Amino acid sequence: MTEKMNKEFVAQIVVICVLALLISFNVGRMYSPGLSTGIRTVSASDVIPTGMPSIYGEELGISYDDISPNDPRLADATINKMSEYEDTQLNEEQMTHYINIAGSISCEYCCGAESIIFSNGERACGCAHSYAMRGLAKYLLINHPEMGDDEILTELAKWKTLFFPGIMEAKAQALKDNGIEFNYINLGSNAYRGIEKGQGSGGMVGGC
Repeated sequence: MTEKMNKEFVAQIVVICVLALLISFNVGRMYSPGLSTGIRTVSASDVIPTGMPSIYGEELGISYDDISPNDPRLADATINKMSEYEDTQLNEEQMTHYINIAGSISCEYCCGAESIIFSNGERACGCAHSYAMRGLAKYLLINHPEMGDDEILTELAKWKTLFFPGIMEAKAQALKDNGIEFNYINLGSNAYRGIEKGQGSGGMVGGC
């Protein structure tokens, strides 16, 4: 009888331990979003640039923080400042870089153009966001020739992220889900255009 009771006692202890482990696992899943799939959810703070651009922010009097749905007037004013340089003429060497840079990014959430310029450097999209990105690219090519094409493209992608914060957050999540390195070129350029489809969408800051 004693031996039978001991076996039952041991069995009960095992059952209790297994239940305790299951409860702990499920509680951990509840309080750790994303861990059940091994992928942490991307938040806006992971992708939205903040502060003043170190190279040209003071020169142009603009900050990443100026683009916010909470202050559309300031956002539009900042976009207009960047757009002022869109009609600036480039020399042959600068134009070669410009076509490489601006031809690698689009404003696809406003229009369906393949990029913000045509292959000859002419504007391909008439939305305010595209004017701002083209203007910034030209300004940096003229005033900061020390910057490489990828550095300038990174800056355009940062502003694009600010223009479309919700959908770019979803795109960042799609990149992460697919094991693709996060950087602003991967996020904002045409390299992974459309990867966020089915991930939801978000608001737009600034007029289209």
